[in-house]
Amino acid sequence: MADGDPPAGSGDNPFANLPMFGEFAKMLGNQGPLNWDAARQFAALAAANGASEANVDPAVRIQLADLARILEMHVRDLTGLDTVFPEITPVARGVWAQRTLEAYRPLFTELAVSLGQRPAADGDDADADPMAAMMSGLTQLMAPSLMGMAVGSMVGRMAQRTFGQYDLPIPRNDTTLLVVPANIDQFATDWSLPVDEMRLWVLAQELTGHTLFSIGSLRDRLAGMVRQYVGAFRPDPSAVADRLSSLEVAGQGDPTQALQQLFSDPAVLLGAVQSPEQIAQQPTLDAAVAAVVGYVDYLVDSVAVRVIGGDALRIAEAVRRRRVEVTPDDMFVERLLGLQLTNEQVQRGKQFAGGVVDRVGEAGLTALLAKPGALPTPAELDAPGLWIARLEL
Repeated sequence: MADGDPPAGSGDNPFANLPMFGEFAKMLGNQGPLNWDAARQFAALAAANGASEANVDPAVRIQLADLARILEMHVRDLTGLDTVFPEITPVARGVWAQRTLEAYRPLFTELAVSLGQRPAADGDDADADPMAAMMSGLTQLMAPSLMGMAVGSMVGRMAQRTFGQYDLPIPRNDTTLLVVPANIDQFATDWSLPVDEMRLWVLAQELTGHTLFSIGSLRDRLAGMVRQYVGAFRPDPSAVADRLSSLEVAGQGDPTQALQQLFSDPAVLLGAVQSPEQIAQQPTLDAAVAAVVGYVDYLVDSVAVRVIGGDALRIAEAVRRRRVEVTPDDMFVERLLGLQLTNEQVQRGKQFAGGVVDRVGEAGLTALLAKPGALPTPAELDAPGLWIARLEL
């Protein structure tokens, strides 16, 4: 070995010559792109706030199953599809978090891989600044654990307020439909809504979402668009350093609090920077997501008016206000997955669905969405007649 060469086996390991940290570095190096053990542990802690959770009352399970059977007939009637519905499965928050982590595992893995790419290094800079090189290697080793902690915490906190599995308009491969009665009932109490009617509304949303995503061509296209988006992130190793240098903590405020604020933004912590490819794709993904949300909202309103009556619109208004009053966790997952569920986007989708229904009816809307290549372009989303004309050619 020539003088100045690195010891054999050191590679990118910044601790290669420090036996004290050798085993620790090896452990970090064997995590894969995302540390799923960390993700599961942090999801469990966040979902239940560290407390134990009771199982769902069997009486609630029975009632939800009975309500679902009533709603299934109305959903089939309005969509014109003879959909086979999976079992409604009421779960505690912690179970929802673990099942959701598993359902989104391909997306989060794709995200971790895209963020794990190392940008081309400037050899001269690396030689001139060995400390920077060591910190870069440390960041690379820590990235899978940081990703696991961030993703797990995010999904766990989402579990504290989600109603079911289609609060986010992303296809899932679950063999059952998950709902979280504790969150549904708490929301009904907070908004002075009848609990039974609130449960009906959520079940209508879940069954309608399942119906839409049972259309294979639409499900595959939307899932592919989201995967394409999360796979196009480009890492920015300087993101944390840049934010640290911008903190003005000298002589004012609490430095510890400032650091907590910095690391409360997981996108910065992970160095997730929107790429030019994502910026170019965003309008197309926005149009697709808005159409899906608009379809579900429109059909849920139609079903709810049939089975709930006068309170249906009051419930819908409360739920949609909740949707646009997003939490930081909602914003983070939407940002990472390319979803923009703003009030403007939701209204665009609802107007699109309404415009199509005015022309071809509710079953006609579903039939058109079942055609290959059915997701609308941005121009078609704002002009439903163009979309209908394209698909009916």
